[in-house]
Amino acid sequence: MVVRVVLRTDRDMEYVHLKDHRGSGTEPVNVLSNYKYQDGLAYYESTKDTATHFFIDYLPKGNYVFEYSVRVQHRGKYPTGFASIQCMYAPEFNSHSENINLEVK
Repeated sequence: MVVRVVLRTDRDMEYVHLKDHRGSGTEPVNVLSNYKYQDGLAYYESTKDTATHFFIDYLPKGNYVFEYSVRVQHRGKYPTGFASIQCMYAPEFNSHSENINLEVK
């Protein structure tokens, strides 16, 4: 299963932390942290126990898609985690997504 976070920003931002909480019953496929470059955006991706973190030095205004793969461990109904974003040096610039329910048959 692929987790997709779509980020839309209306202004240029610096030193941004995007944190995507994983849903219950899922485990990340890639657990190695590394730098990535995608669609003109450079960032550092770090996978931890409960969330995947994206650290972005410079985020120009526009639309961006962050994706990573997870493995579903068991059948059932699970709440997914939410994604939150915040400027590290200007915390008043922040936002978050909603939870959705995941049903695995």
